[in-house]
Amino acid sequence: MTTTTEARTRSGRLMLNKVPEVTVWFWVIKILCTTVGESFADWINMKLGVGLVNTAWIFTGVFVVVLAVQLRLKRYVPFPYWLTVVVVSVTGTLYTDILTDQLNVPLWISSAVFSVLLAVVFGVWWARERTLSIHSVTTLPRESFYWLAVLVTFALGTATGDWTLELTGWSPGASVLLPLGLIAAITLLWKFGANPVLSFWLAYILTRPLGANIGDWLASPKVAQPGEPTGLALGTFTTSLIFLGLILATVVYLTVTRSDVTETYEAAHAAHTTGDLRKERVGLAGFALLAVATTGLLIWAHNQPHTGPAPEEDNTSAVQMAPGEAVKKFPPAKVTALKTLASTSLKDARSGNEKGAHAAAQSLRDLWDADQASLQPLDQTGWDSIDAQMDKVLGTFGIDHSNPPMPAAQQEKELKALLTDMG
Repeated sequence: MTTTTEARTRSGRLMLNKVPEVTVWFWVIKILCTTVGESFADWINMKLGVGLVNTAWIFTGVFVVVLAVQLRLKRYVPFPYWLTVVVVSVTGTLYTDILTDQLNVPLWISSAVFSVLLAVVFGVWWARERTLSIHSVTTLPRESFYWLAVLVTFALGTATGDWTLELTGWSPGASVLLPLGLIAAITLLWKFGANPVLSFWLAYILTRPLGANIGDWLASPKVAQPGEPTGLALGTFTTSLIFLGLILATVVYLTVTRSDVTETYEAAHAAHTTGDLRKERVGLAGFALLAVATTGLLIWAHNQPHTGPAPEEDNTSAVQMAPGEAVKKFPPAKVTALKTLASTSLKDARSGNEKGAHAAAQSLRDLWDADQASLQPLDQTGWDSIDAQMDKVLGTFGIDHSNPPMPAAQQEKELKALLTDMG
């Protein structure tokens, strides 16, 4: 049994370590949590039509509740700990998505801001506690710093992962390989003797784009393009259910076996000696070389021809219909709601209100995606026609596309065409 003796330091009351041992199970369940966080948030935001901002508010509230429960515990307990990780995964992702999709902040700026913010969190954490090791999360201040760092790593991982996809144009399947390769390289450097704390946090950040890319690959539709990797078309809901089941099974296993628990108070508070300084310096040089190689790869990939909107032109002409014909079988109320948002976006684009036009276009996208399940079965041809023109509109705003927003004149042109198609 564990010892519950308590001591006092300037950091507050000492407890048993509140973080699990970093075994293979830690990384497996961390990636599972990241994947389900991405797919579940997409399902609520887009398929249920809740909207990005409302979804963020919901998960912020849930995050506050589950974090309060986690902070009140005196030791690591698998279920509340990993539930907090799932929720913080969704929350951090949503914050980045709001910056990108609602406030139109470029991904490279988001990546830079979150990098600086993470450095500040680590700096204050170190200045106060003199350690960043997760093996010493034994006081309330340290655990608070830990969860703040985790939240920022998810936001940073989202921004850098999306920025990478924007630069390269890689498909969901191919995009899994970069974070997976980087994590493997970091693991080798850690095995060699690189600083374990730095190695841990670098790998922790990279599990976010890895898990998200796996989720996108599983959920994305199959694309009949020769030579282009495709998704598995499981959908966000099915992907979420699969990974929630895997998470639950893993948590039950860890709860029963306690294989990731630091068993004693003495073990939790034992001093952790530093490693070989020479090897740590070599490992640091290895991290720098890895960063340079990754930058070179991204620059090379960015300069390669990207498959883009060209095929969409053909799809549009193939399903183009007379004005109003495409929505003839759709419920009038739903068509009116779509036209209202398109008209709002057009009005704002004409008046020079870029943020308003972008926000209305984003809401139009969210509503269209939310209505897919009810509208598409009514008229597949009509759906394809509107969907193709809708994608052109979104492309002019840089929504769901790698290109930056186009001039207002182009946005107005495509919005007018969409309104014409909807009668």
